[in-house]
Amino acid sequence: MTKTCIDSTRFGRIEVDEEAVITFSEGLFGFEGYRRFVVLCLDEKSPFRWLQSMEEPGLAFVVIEPRHFMPDYAPTISDADAEALGLDADTPTLTFVIVTIPPGKPEQMTANLMGPIIINAVTRTARQVVVEDDCYSTKHSILQELMKRQPEAREGTDAGTHAQSESEHRNR
Repeated sequence: MTKTCIDSTRFGRIEVDEEAVITFSEGLFGFEGYRRFVVLCLDEKSPFRWLQSMEEPGLAFVVIEPRHFMPDYAPTISDADAEALGLDADTPTLTFVIVTIPPGKPEQMTANLMGPIIINAVTRTARQVVVEDDCYSTKHSILQELMKRQPEAREGTDAGTHAQSESEHRNR
């Protein structure tokens, strides 16, 4: 396995398997010039991950698989997006959404459900797509979704704790 390193401004020197690198043919919205990323897992117990640029050490996004807070999330992907990713009905995919965590207010974290990141798990190619479905928003409350779906979340959840930890990492 070929390894590569990045000197991330948040996480220091990281060694990454080249096979773990995800390539965005068009970059992310607003960051079109950055095409190579890796998904970092800093805490196996947390549903949050970091989408770290391999090209810009200071560029990283908190992401989450929507199934962790919205199991029925099923965005419709356009034929053009599916074709660009080389997807067919049998292609395994990963879906992440970008999370925004206001400093010091993890309970107000939101997920961009209208701009999910779809990854072809076979080719490791990815694309941020636009979902044209009125039931999703760019600022979907993760905690409200958890509370709506899990009565025990009203009693307290460790998602806020994990989010605070991720937010503190981001603000370093």
